[in-house]
Amino acid sequence: MVIAALDPRGEESTALIPSVDPTRHAVDRASTPPAADRAPARLFDDRAPTRPSGPGVGVPQTGRRTAHDPALDSTALMGAVPRTPHRHDAPAAAGPDAGTPQPRWGERVVQLRPEQTDEGYRSVYSELTRPTFWSRLRSGIRVSGEILVTFGLVVLLFAGYEVWGKSAIVDAHQSDLSQELEQVWGPEGDPTVAPSATPSPSATPAPPVNGKPIAGLYIPRLDKNWIVVEGVTQKDIRYAPGHYPESAMPGELGNFSVAGHRNRATFWRLDELDDGDAIVVETKEKWFVYRVSQSRIVKPSQVEVVAPVPGQPGNEPRQRMLTLTTCNPKFDNYERLIIHAEMERSQDKSAGRPAELEG
Repeated sequence: MVIAALDPRGEESTALIPSVDPTRHAVDRASTPPAADRAPARLFDDRAPTRPSGPGVGVPQTGRRTAHDPALDSTALMGAVPRTPHRHDAPAAAGPDAGTPQPRWGERVVQLRPEQTDEGYRSVYSELTRPTFWSRLRSGIRVSGEILVTFGLVVLLFAGYEVWGKSAIVDAHQSDLSQELEQVWGPEGDPTVAPSATPSPSATPAPPVNGKPIAGLYIPRLDKNWIVVEGVTQKDIRYAPGHYPESAMPGELGNFSVAGHRNRATFWRLDELDDGDAIVVETKEKWFVYRVSQSRIVKPSQVEVVAPVPGQPGNEPRQRMLTLTTCNPKFDNYERLIIHAEMERSQDKSAGRPAELEG
């Protein structure tokens, strides 16, 4: 006999499979009175069945145990397999095309057609591969974007070279020019070594050669210094400030004029100078200390700023001046930034460095 319990959903959860002793069953049949002497069997117990409340018990009692009920010496718990839930998005399997995937929303199906050529069917033609206005527009935008990205990378590389690469190159050339200037000046330039002979007053110094170092330039406010070369051509001032050949030499009556590029290695911060700031020039035997007197911006054609009397070409000079010129604004050259300075004093190199350089 198998007794099955149903859960509220109507599904079988467990089943009890009793094991009956055949010997005992035979004895029970022998001792059972005839059917006529027995009271009619009750199919159902009128009393409500008692449900055990202990843990792990899930089988309801269907009636009272009698002496003739078979003993349950083993049971088997059989788990019920849940039903497969209904999927609302499952396609209905009907028709010959049930296995063909359906296009999603916004998609369309285009039948591919083979194109016959002289060598057979080599390519597949589709209206999706046919160029349209929008496909050409997308291609143009994509190519333009790639060009702009490439151009941006080139600009970044150039800016990096201007900021770091050129500074390193200029510094290396400045070191070479400094050593060359020391060799040109010789031992006489060292204040600790006495001169071997007094130079003749009538001796005229040889004119400087373009591209060769002639002096040292120091700006304490900017914490910068350079070796100045002769000449203002692009080749001359590529790695150093250059002296205008027609202008006065350092310390002379007139206007000692110097030009330099507006890069981070040269006159990048020249616009930070204020009136009264010191500018020191070093020569073979002397130091010359100048003080900034004026800063202004002019057009490239206004070359009178480097005249012996700045702004007054043809007039006789009465002062010892210094003029620095560079491009303006930064990264462009349609203007010129001009710094004018007047000489305050000079001192021999044997007296040591000026106080302006010791601060």
